[in-house]
Amino acid sequence: MKRLLQGFDKAFENKIRLGVMAILMVNDEVDFNTLKELLHATDGNLASHLKQLEKNDYVSFTKTFQDRKPLTQYRATDAGRKAFQRHLTALESLLK
Repeated sequence: MKRLLQGFDKAFENKIRLGVMAILMVNDEVDFNTLKELLHATDGNLASHLKQLEKNDYVSFTKTFQDRKPLTQYRATDAGRKAFQRHLTALESLLK
């Protein structure tokens, strides 16, 4: 059984974190409000999951201002992309 679960990353066990990474894998960067809307998440819930992904060095962010409003953009890091791909490969192996 351990072999079946090899390659799974605990960072992606939560559907919000899984969704964030899926979105960031196909987009160069995505702002906080777009992630919140796409994932139907609250500010606090999304922020805590993004912080966890940041701790793992799977996402990075930049903060700027647009029309005097803060704009936080997120992107997947190289480490995050590799980890997510390993996770997807593990899922595919399990399904086979």
